Amino acid sequence: MADQINQLQEQVLQARSRGQALNIVGGGSKSFMGRLMEAETEELNMSGHTGVVEYHPVELVLTVRAGTRLDEIDAVLAEHGQCLHFEPPRFGENSTIGGTLACNLSGPARPWAGSVRDQVLGIRLLNGKGEHLRFGGQVMKNVAGYDVSRLQAGALGTLGAITEISLKVMPRPAASITLVKDMAMDEVVGLMNRRAGEPKPLTGACWVDGKLYLRLAGAQSAVEATARAWGGEPLENPSAFWQQIQNLQHPFFANPEQPLWRFSINSSAPTPALDGPWLLDWAGAQRWYRGQATMADLEPLARAAGGQVSLFRGGDRTAEVMHRQPEALKVLQRRVKQSFDPDGIFNPGRLYSWL
Repeated sequence: MADQINQLQEQVLQARSRGQALNIVGGGSKSFMGRLMEAETEELNMSGHTGVVEYHPVELVLTVRAGTRLDEIDAVLAEHGQCLHFEPPRFGENSTIGGTLACNLSGPARPWAGSVRDQVLGIRLLNGKGEHLRFGGQVMKNVAGYDVSRLQAGALGTLGAITEISLKVMPRPAASITLVKDMAMDEVVGLMNRRAGEPKPLTGACWVDGKLYLRLAGAQSAVEATARAWGGEPLENPSAFWQQIQNLQHPFFANPEQPLWRFSINSSAPTPALDGPWLLDWAGAQRWYRGQATMADLEPLARAAGGQVSLFRGGDRTAEVMHRQPEALKVLQRRVKQSFDPDGIFNPGRLYSWL
């Protein structure tokens, strides 16, 4: 365990006095996300600020410092048969919980278990004035008014440096099985949505390479009964498959040079007509597309499907990589940024060029 808050706070204060922009870094596994920052930055390294602050297994609450690696958290929770229910993706062995929240990353169970944002009870944050602030707490009732702790999900560090996070944790499921069926992409969206609407222990619904994968997890009797009713071939070594999907290690993601686009859209919407391979996750609510395209080409398709698109990896990262925001929302985001980081020293331009 290591509490480095004094050193981090001092670095923020010095950077502010010098007008020096800061690039917040944890394990570095998600450095490919967001835009390339144009400003010359100094690294604010959170990787040494680690350790479990509090853990109450009976209360299902864990508080950790932001630089704590996900594998270390897994080891602590496993001792009590618990887990992070939102299945945080790991893009490297140094993936941290702080970066997971800042990037708003959740795994295949997202539609059923909730996102990382949903599991956050409270945080501590270094703002642009060097103040160490606390938001939320360790129980849901502590959240009143505007929930600033959840506002950090997906902010990519533009609002400050997350130093501590309190999370809900959950028991590991007693049993799990994954069913596989051959199915065409134009048929699978309807079936995944029907299955997701049934009161069954579904915790994963993914389509790739002409195959549908449905994961059931929970009480053994419920899992076995649903598997018999739904049919399909049981997948051998299903944990390896879902880890590949969770960590973007499936062969679909193997070409890092080809732009990878993430559509977050209505789960029942038809898949946009584009040349190139697709992977459908979250029962159709998250769809990955690999191919050469521009944001201007894809934004109308995402809007028509009831959602947004982002350039997740590769491509031109000097341009905007996030879906365009309405002017009214831009005004609000700038006001929030000004409130937390009045001198604009945290990750300038990382999320949007104008923020």
